[in-house]
Amino acid sequence: MDNFAKIHFLGASGTVTGSKFLIETSDSNVLIDCGMFQGLKELRELNWMDLSVNAKNIDVVLLTHGHLDHVGYLPRLLKQGFTGKIIGTAPTLAIAEIILKDSAKIHEEEAEKANKEKYTKHNPALPFYTLVEAEKTITHFQVEIPDKWIQLSENISFRFQFNGHIIGATFIELDIKGKRFVFSGDIGRKNDYLLDGPKKPEWADFLFIESTYGNKLHPQEDVEDMLSKIIHETLLKKGHVIIPSFAVERLQTLMFLLWKLYQQNKIPNIPIFIDSPMGNNVLEVFKRFPKWHKLSDEVYNNMCNHVNIIKSYKETWEAIDDNRSKIVIAGSGMVTGGRVLTYLQQLIDNPTTTVLLVGYQAEGTRGRQLLDGAHEIRFFGKYYPVKAQIKTIESLSAHADQNDLLEWMGNIKNIPEKVFLIHGEPTALDALRVKIQDIYKWHVSIPKHNDVEKVMI
Repeated sequence: MDNFAKIHFLGASGTVTGSKFLIETSDSNVLIDCGMFQGLKELRELNWMDLSVNAKNIDVVLLTHGHLDHVGYLPRLLKQGFTGKIIGTAPTLAIAEIILKDSAKIHEEEAEKANKEKYTKHNPALPFYTLVEAEKTITHFQVEIPDKWIQLSENISFRFQFNGHIIGATFIELDIKGKRFVFSGDIGRKNDYLLDGPKKPEWADFLFIESTYGNKLHPQEDVEDMLSKIIHETLLKKGHVIIPSFAVERLQTLMFLLWKLYQQNKIPNIPIFIDSPMGNNVLEVFKRFPKWHKLSDEVYNNMCNHVNIIKSYKETWEAIDDNRSKIVIAGSGMVTGGRVLTYLQQLIDNPTTTVLLVGYQAEGTRGRQLLDGAHEIRFFGKYYPVKAQIKTIESLSAHADQNDLLEWMGNIKNIPEKVFLIHGEPTALDALRVKIQDIYKWHVSIPKHNDVEKVMI
């Protein structure tokens, strides 16, 4: 084996989405995550391009967790010739299966709708990948347990370590010829409603750390009090609360919070509609893997029974036509697609409607436009005026903030040869770079898309 490795930064480099990091050695080529780009058009267009490396030469994919921006490019990887195993924890692969099938279905439906209603420049519009391609990808999945070193080849082994964030999520330690490469994935928070706090690495020769909130501290706000207040204000106006939500973790957290508020008599028994086919499937993952979260069977069953889980598009329209004040939690979290658009189409032009944003909103998404005060948003080929009240609860984010990130790396006993800041927008990346250099005096780099770094091993 040669005494160097090449690191290819194929995504989430200078931006938040599209996580893909290839470690190329003479022994084996390992891809960490294989995500889709989201947000700005120039980023989304990268999804349609082949990777700058030959997918046939990639031996294995290791997944930190199941979010779309970490797994959504997998079917395209297979299309380019990848034939190896895709390895993750059991909940991660369960989530990835749900997300790939759901997004394939959405890709197919959106292409069909765009062609039928002729609001596309492409002739014809094609799905990014199909359900058949997603199902083929899933046949490559292989489950491994956390906290155990797994041998990939003679000189390479890896270990998954619990990381909070979403069910099944881990950071990855990759040992190559005695050098340790640590990939943070997305780091969760210490006081999460559903998950235990993340573990921390103790050694890293090369550290790859996410920087989503590298320039921010989560506000010290009382989430339950804010949620209760928003609901009561909307009830007084006889309006509706629409919550665009990520299907994984955020939706389940909201269900738990709303059930808890009702139990404590902080909100009345207002109708709650959960309209996310993917979110419903994720609820099943919570049921299947009770050791990966903090909910007891009793609490899980109670919170599920407290809401109306929508099973069909017909029921979506029945919920819209229900004139009672209500809470609707619907995908997607950044308003990039999904069922929430159907609700917004009918209700965003009404001043009695409140749209509550409860997660990170990437550049170029409709969620970011709403957060930034857009007077109209475009979807389904039309513009819709925004007359609804737009509110946000920042501290529901499942991502570590700057302090959490600095604390997470604080257990590392050695001085890393290099720290690579990834999965962040430019201002966040630079702010975290300055902090790490000030506090730890480590050598920090901010790689760009398709950069290649050669390191000694």
